[in-house]
Amino acid sequence: MVRPTLRQLDILEAVARCGNFSRASAELHLTQPAVSMQIKQLERALGLPLFEHIGKSTHLTAAGKETLETCRAINRELVNLEHTLAGLQGLKGGTLTVSVVSTASYFTAKLIALFRQAHPDVRISLNAVNREMLLRQLAENSIDLALMGRPPEGHDLQAQPFMDNPLVVIAASNHPLAGKRNIPLARLAEEPFVGREPGSGTRSAVEQFFESNGLTLKVAMEMNKNEAIKQAVEAGLGVGVVSLHGELATRHLRVLDVQGFPLRRQWYLVQRQGKRLSPAAQAFVQFVLKEAGRVAPLGEPA
Repeated sequence: MVRPTLRQLDILEAVARCGNFSRASAELHLTQPAVSMQIKQLERALGLPLFEHIGKSTHLTAAGKETLETCRAINRELVNLEHTLAGLQGLKGGTLTVSVVSTASYFTAKLIALFRQAHPDVRISLNAVNREMLLRQLAENSIDLALMGRPPEGHDLQAQPFMDNPLVVIAASNHPLAGKRNIPLARLAEEPFVGREPGSGTRSAVEQFFESNGLTLKVAMEMNKNEAIKQAVEAGLGVGVVSLHGELATRHLRVLDVQGFPLRRQWYLVQRQGKRLSPAAQAFVQFVLKEAGRVAPLGEPA
């Protein structure tokens, strides 16, 4: 068997991730025939087809899936090598790639700003994505670190809690429950709920809490951003649950006094199990563990 080249493996990964040859060629700045030719050469080298075409869709074959896993393992080792070599050069310079769930973007920007003051030569890339995309980035080893709620089991991830993340119920300032004390959870369950999309950490925590109390959320609307939830709640479309670390200081919102709330959760620093962090990433981990509680104080209830 002729050994595949790193370039061919990169093209394989791009096609698999993009879902077709056309989008992969645009991302790689290659013509589609060039991408097709590289994949054909790789298939000839391996002796098996790597993709099958069903209608307009492109799918990996069993051999393609095995090759993709090896490709990603090789890329992880190359990233580890880069970080090891950077460690031999010291912390000056280097790169840091961090992704956060959108809920955490409010305080993460402050953390990054202060970290840059101490390490101005580090090049930092910060991405705010949903939980599903963040887990995919961790699986693909395309980021150094993630800031998120508790990650799911079975994803070969290492997680360190670094700060409390209380979840509170919000309503419009003119809502009938605004100003009420010790609101029963059963009463809250009667209200239309404006929540995050299924699968988000906040949504899962709230649903589990209601189910443990024998209640069901009356979901009226689903949003993929906390800012959209707050705007919908302000407009009187229902109540919502958000992190107290968000910006809540507005005369149009009120934090409700509901039995069982705030829900006590935590923020986690997450990386792939066994990943060798660069000096810049190691410094950022230590900075977050030490400074997050001071940099990101809880928002004032409105």
